[in-house]
Amino acid sequence: MSALWNGFTDYLHTFLFGIYPYICAGIFFIGSLIRFDRDQYTWRSGSSQLLRAKQFRWGSNLFHLGILFIFFGHFVGLLTPHWLYEHFITVQQKQQLAIVAGGVAGFFCFIGLSLLLHRRLFDERIRRTSTGIDIFILAMLWVQLTLGLITLPFSIGHRDGGMMLQLSAWAQHIVTFRGGAAEYVRGADFVFQLHMVMGMTLFLLTPFSRLVHIFSAPVWYLGRNWQIVRRRGGATTRPGPVAAPHTRPAE
Repeated sequence: MSALWNGFTDYLHTFLFGIYPYICAGIFFIGSLIRFDRDQYTWRSGSSQLLRAKQFRWGSNLFHLGILFIFFGHFVGLLTPHWLYEHFITVQQKQQLAIVAGGVAGFFCFIGLSLLLHRRLFDERIRRTSTGIDIFILAMLWVQLTLGLITLPFSIGHRDGGMMLQLSAWAQHIVTFRGGAAEYVRGADFVFQLHMVMGMTLFLLTPFSRLVHIFSAPVWYLGRNWQIVRRRGGATTRPGPVAAPHTRPAE
């Protein structure tokens, strides 16, 4: 019986950290492309900012600023090879930087996400306009963020930086399609493993939720041409970004 259980746990570990990442990535990219091709009118964030606007503004700004910092922090921290930074910063210093910066960003993100989840659950008008997947994704993000904050004390406990190197090795093996990735996180604290699985699951759920709007962030708006609008009599208003590159000035 013990051998059977050990075999099952070994298979589950290999599946979750060696196979599941590719399933999530495949559904993330292919599913998002299919949704964009077939259901472009659903490609939106589904904002409810007209209801309880002040709480929305604070929650949305704190959440988005925090989540962007956390996302790119994870991206750079996990995928940067050790040899690329070892001449400038030690593993221990990098881990301390990640704990402090990630903790601050995570705190602000947690406050913002809690505000968004609260208004979604406890404002009747907003709840009526919400779908089940809307609430589920917000709740899952909240749990995932909470798990991320819980990992901070565990990271402090690994002062030598060994756990960070293991997690980086796992991520780098996954993105470069090298075998044996799951072995790098074998024996890692359960909270790290659960945090990783939930993070991958969020990518898997993206094509079926409002999370697809991450692909259409309006960063291109900053590169638009400027439009000069003239009033009657020749006065010129303050310029602003145009809605289209060749919009004619007002008569």
